[in-house]
Amino acid sequence: MEHTSTPIILVIDDDEGHRELIRRNLQRGGITNKIVSLANGNEALDYVFCKGAHAERRGDSELLILLDINMPGIDGVEVLRRIKADPCKKTIPVIMLTTTDDPREVSHCYELGCNVYVAKPVEPVAFIEAIKRLGMFISIVRVAEEQ
Repeated sequence: MEHTSTPIILVIDDDEGHRELIRRNLQRGGITNKIVSLANGNEALDYVFCKGAHAERRGDSELLILLDINMPGIDGVEVLRRIKADPCKKTIPVIMLTTTDDPREVSHCYELGCNVYVAKPVEPVAFIEAIKRLGMFISIVRVAEEQ
């Protein structure tokens, strides 16, 4: 896989309002990457592995995944497990972005290979601030990789 400095950001969350808030506030924070919103774990796995509705997608773009845990069907923990278990996909950065702040859940996600775990604040203004900070983090990490 060829290295590019602008990975596609996958926002995977069953809450459409959260997906839109995340997208808008990453852009406000200066993130210019293409952002793809997906509503559930099945869609996420199809996108990452170029299957189902995303079978035509070329899998050569770099990805950065913002992943909610609590979703119907295949949850975020299972999506994380499947991505990190695949030798070709395990290097995809996965940021867990969820309302769950249970220390056991956090620990479990790190054991499975998540790169960062961010608890989504319930309060809307704090949530927006957290996403802006996440956007700054993503842009700082990207700059560091380019040097």
